[in-house]
Amino acid sequence: MNDQPVLRVGAPVWSLPGWAGTVTPSKGKRSDELLWYSTWCNAVEGNTTFYAVPSASSVAQWAEMAPPEFRFCFKLPKSITHQRRLRNAASELSEFLTRMVPLHENFGPIWIQLPASFGPDDLGVLQRFLSQLPQEFDWAVELRHMAFEAEGPSERAANDLLFAANVDRVIFDSRCVFSGPCETDEEKDAWEKKPRLRVRPVALSQRPTVRFIGQTAPDANEEFWRPWVPKVAEWISEGREPYVFIHTPDNVRAPDLARQFHRQVSEAVDSLAPLPEPKDPTVQAPLFP
Repeated sequence: MNDQPVLRVGAPVWSLPGWAGTVTPSKGKRSDELLWYSTWCNAVEGNTTFYAVPSASSVAQWAEMAPPEFRFCFKLPKSITHQRRLRNAASELSEFLTRMVPLHENFGPIWIQLPASFGPDDLGVLQRFLSQLPQEFDWAVELRHMAFEAEGPSERAANDLLFAANVDRVIFDSRCVFSGPCETDEEKDAWEKKPRLRVRPVALSQRPTVRFIGQTAPDANEEFWRPWVPKVAEWISEGREPYVFIHTPDNVRAPDLARQFHRQVSEAVDSLAPLPEPKDPTVQAPLFP
């Protein structure tokens, strides 16, 4: 077991057509893309499970390919969080966790992403739901209602609830993307769909998570993430294991930007566990012979 402090960084996906020839081979099996991505980053967002529970064969394939130190942050299906709004969802939760069991050793926090309409009046529902969750998993909640960002009683109540449950908040930082251009289709989509929330850099448990939404131009992002470097280093010094995911509107440079962020934190943290060395996608030999 690695006793070095760890910072987990990644992108919102492990497969993207725009990565062909840089992160993944120009010609290769799509089923191998997780292998290539895992040489760039040590974590990934699992957005696919928000839309549907994956097939057993897909889960088995991911479990076979994921290196031991790699982590997935899967989202609970929207049938639980958005349709049932955490109510009467025991069977759906059981189905999801049972299906994902082969990947248990590669689990980061499982995300409970809640709709913007899930507000202070729903905190009792959230408390009951969290109290019934299996404790062998780590959990994190993404709150999008503006009342939870307002430095008032609702935010304190939410944070107190999560702290008592040993559950972290997923911190959403979209300041960078909204400070940039809105010209390409991807930028327009980001401006339309990404929430504009105040940034609340709070760690409530052992695995605080930051979702940083940047700009298309790679050089535009460092200015905005620079304050996160000492904050993440502080969390690591406290014995925590932070997760930081870098988005851009097209995500073409996201893996490289994640590695760049990791390098900057490593300059402030002694003996930070290194990321793997990316494999050359122009070499068509087997990735792991």
